[in-house]
Amino acid sequence: MADELELLRRADPVPADSPGYRDRELDERAEQRLRRLLHEDGPRRRVRLRAVLPRRGPRARLVWSLAATLVVLVIALDTVLGGPSTPRAVAAPRPLAVHVRSTPVPLKDMVALADAAAAGGSPRLRQGTHVQSWSLGLGDDKPPVTLPEERVVRWRADATHTELVVATDPRRPGRPVLTDDGDDPHLVADGHVISRTTYPPMWNDAPPEGTPPHTAAALRAYLTETVRPEVDRSTAPLSTPELFDAVGQLLDHWTLGARESAALVRLFAEARGLRPAGEVTDRLGRFGRAYVYDTGGIRHLLILEPRTGAVLGIEDTCTEDDPAYGVKAGDVMAYRAWMR
Repeated sequence: MADELELLRRADPVPADSPGYRDRELDERAEQRLRRLLHEDGPRRRVRLRAVLPRRGPRARLVWSLAATLVVLVIALDTVLGGPSTPRAVAAPRPLAVHVRSTPVPLKDMVALADAAAAGGSPRLRQGTHVQSWSLGLGDDKPPVTLPEERVVRWRADATHTELVVATDPRRPGRPVLTDDGDDPHLVADGHVISRTTYPPMWNDAPPEGTPPHTAAALRAYLTETVRPEVDRSTAPLSTPELFDAVGQLLDHWTLGARESAALVRLFAEARGLRPAGEVTDRLGRFGRAYVYDTGGIRHLLILEPRTGAVLGIEDTCTEDDPAYGVKAGDVMAYRAWMR
């Protein structure tokens, strides 16, 4: 999208260098164009401005300036939230790109690095999480839109915990953010609080709320219990899709310590089809090692911290078109970036 100043220039029916611009009212042609901008009922427009502008007087220029600013907001909303024939959402992130000529690092080498980091015993396991996420919102009659938000969960010694969810996108600091909180997708201010909740004391030994172990065998059993219901808890090895699913749930409840991260890297090294891809810079600007797994039209991109093996993020990208939902190959379905 062009920047706001360029949009204002295109919408302004009276050029800034017009003679007498400061002292005269809008001419007939200018008023016709302004009325067309404000009251046009095009098939793609979802928001209509209703404004009564003075035909003459010293306030005309100020009111026009405010109206033009609103026109820019309408255009921005229309681009993001328009009907099926409009361009796809501008908020949608592009898939992360592996650095050119970067050297893929096998997971067995990451196991050695993670074990060395765990020997120091720091950092330690902590209940709670801090995660930045981007998820693709899909609808039958609307184009897909990307909804960015940040979630912080903190536990206290008395077993109570708080959860704060805000709408924010670190790729565009200070800009309005798209959210679907309580309604259809709409723009809110950066940092808008979606929810702030305090929960009473809670104790639960079952995964993923129960404390995760720090050995590979015990962690495998823990993750299996996380994704398989008790009635369907077979003894078959944890599949790679199940592993990705379980890890996402685990990291949405816990911030792993060095020992737990080392155990998790061992499970990744045993996962079938998970292959090294090279180096990437994640959406928070952190350098990491990338590992890829393809299944069912989705590419899972795992990002590990290069020295400790801690999981920095997971990206899920479509590898096939889905016309029913307006999704195309290369669209990022979900992305999560975990922080300490």
